[in-house]
Amino acid sequence: MIREFEIPWPPSVNHYYRYVGPKVLISREGRQYRENVVAMFRNSNEPPFAGPIKLYAEFYPPDNRRRDLDNLLKCVQDTLQHAGLFTDDSQIAEIHIIKQKPMPPKGMAYIRIQDHEQQTEQLHPLPDCP
Repeated sequence: MIREFEIPWPPSVNHYYRYVGPKVLISREGRQYRENVVAMFRNSNEPPFAGPIKLYAEFYPPDNRRRDLDNLLKCVQDTLQHAGLFTDDSQIAEIHIIKQKPMPPKGMAYIRIQDHEQQTEQLHPLPDCP
């Protein structure tokens, strides 16, 4: 199974979460983003991915500011899980992420999720251990 779609530009992990004492909570901005994405899939009749998955993401920022690509990924993973596309982000066995040229004024992310097929041989075999 393969699913492809576009979602709004995500808040970075620095804006998605907030810390209240020892607790980590999703910020107001994070909850709003998550609700917007969940609404996109609310009427979907497709079942969630059940096994290992491959996640491909292209991020089109709203402007030319410097951004850490990996700070966007956690927010997207948590949001897609909450939207019911897969049951747990531990299912992600392979990730490909690319930062593209800006797409003003709001930016966006293109996402493709598909079943992950296990490779039969390692790309870099480990040496024999004694």
